[in-house]
Amino acid sequence: MTVDVGATIVVDRPIDEVATFAGDPSNAPRWYRRISSAEWQTDPPISLGSRIAFRARFMGRDLDYVYEVTEYTPGEQVAMRTAEGPFPMATTYTWRPVGPAKTHMTLRNHGEPAGFSRLAAPLISRAMRRAMNQDLADLKALLESR
Repeated sequence: MTVDVGATIVVDRPIDEVATFAGDPSNAPRWYRRISSAEWQTDPPISLGSRIAFRARFMGRDLDYVYEVTEYTPGEQVAMRTAEGPFPMATTYTWRPVGPAKTHMTLRNHGEPAGFSRLAAPLISRAMRRAMNQDLADLKALLESR
């Protein structure tokens, strides 16, 4: 069963500020509650082919995985896919302006769980949706408090 979960939010900050901050993997531990570290395996800044190793805790499990940037349009979109890790996953961030000082951000995770994870896909989807909404709310609060 495929896991395909999306979440959106409007941040009261200009698109360049939101995209620059959220699109920088180094900032992920600041707004993703479950990500404890992000380490570059290639030289920053982010670009097509960049690789970043993340450490996270999700549904009671410690996860280590490496994302590779597969699409990158500055200020518009970042798409990443796991290059290594326990759960094949793709994550996409997209941004679009909503007036001069507001940004609509979409976060989407898509993957094909294997083994036991396949049986738990509906539970994983619900947990991911909840986590993604919390993370976007934290991002909004962080950026709007600047």
